[in-house]
Amino acid sequence: MKADGQTAGQAAGAAVGATPVPGRGLDLGLDKKVVLVTGGTRGVGAGIARVLADLGAVPVACGRNATAGSDIEFIECDVRDADAVEAMVRGIAESHGRLDGVVNNAGGSPFALAADASPRFSSKIVELNLLAPLTVARAAHAVMRDQATGGAIVNVSSVSGHRPSPGTSAYGAAKAGLDNAVTSLAIEWAPHVRINSVVCGSVLTEQAHLHFGDDAGVAAVGATIPMGRLAMPEDVGNAVAFLLSPLAGYITGSTLTVHGGGERPAFLAAATADNKV
Repeated sequence: MKADGQTAGQAAGAAVGATPVPGRGLDLGLDKKVVLVTGGTRGVGAGIARVLADLGAVPVACGRNATAGSDIEFIECDVRDADAVEAMVRGIAESHGRLDGVVNNAGGSPFALAADASPRFSSKIVELNLLAPLTVARAAHAVMRDQATGGAIVNVSSVSGHRPSPGTSAYGAAKAGLDNAVTSLAIEWAPHVRINSVVCGSVLTEQAHLHFGDDAGVAAVGATIPMGRLAMPEDVGNAVAFLLSPLAGYITGSTLTVHGGGERPAFLAAATADNKV
């Protein structure tokens, strides 16, 4: 632990190249826009909700547990339950008068080798990371299609869906499916509802240690990224805010990669050639 209370990974996030929260001084056209953020009470979801709130939007976080001390509206909901999702979306539209945006952030996976994971485990991972976002998107579309201003949906996806994902193979497959679905739904739902994906690399959250280990592990992983650090939740939030905003009014069916430049190819470390990369 750092002397100032930050972990090494958190300190790295504050280094040169870190992206600040835009704040209310920047007008992205999101003022008073009502946005549902699934899994919005911690980690990446909480960061997204904070960015949206700072930009003047009205985020509504859903999840299984509220965060103590948060002033962001919370609704308890299991996004795998289609009936509960439909009731939640209708309730938000009725109480706020509309639903302008949805961020499908809820998801994730513990480490489990495919040969050791049970079929039920893999099914649950696919259900949470692929089927649940589609359920939420479908419920949101039913509201947004009848609004004069339409709406925008952003799926929080992962680089795991675009490169090998050993130890989280079902998760990677689900995210690949989610990104593919975006291309189809964009055609089905245009022009009233836009839908895109933010493809995230490694993000520094309170659960980073589950995949990267202690502070030294987090710092070592950050050093492999061209930007020199893991993403902060607010980095993802900034990208999401853009895709929800009128600035992205002609963008649908797309993926925006937020990974700090990607992963350094392993061959560069193994090669004996005199390269300077």
